[in-house]
Amino acid sequence: MSSTRQLKYSKLIQKELSDIFQRDKKGILDNAFITIADVKVSPDLSVAKIYISMMLAKDKQKTLEKINVHKKEIRRALGEKIGKQVRIIPELIFYIDEVEENAQRMDELIRNLNIPPTNKD
Repeated sequence: MSSTRQLKYSKLIQKELSDIFQRDKKGILDNAFITIADVKVSPDLSVAKIYISMMLAKDKQKTLEKINVHKKEIRRALGEKIGKQVRIIPELIFYIDEVEENAQRMDELIRNLNIPPTNKD
């Protein structure tokens, strides 16, 4: 169970990282539209697990690798934004968020089901 402090911290990180990814001036993300689906922070606030959704990325694994290559820059940018509000800038661990994609796959499956109409007399 997350504490109120963890939840506040998670929301702050989610908001600021979203902003950082939206303003990706260096083109790290190849114009992939990335959203921060969720952030889970460890109880000591030293590690943030960031779940990202990549709607238009052609190769999600490659995009994730690019993010990881630039993790130091991303963390530094985050530090510049939240450094005055927090004591430590957490280590960032990025994951691909599967929830949204699974939901889309389920919608697609449901749409393609061939359910015959019921005959009600």
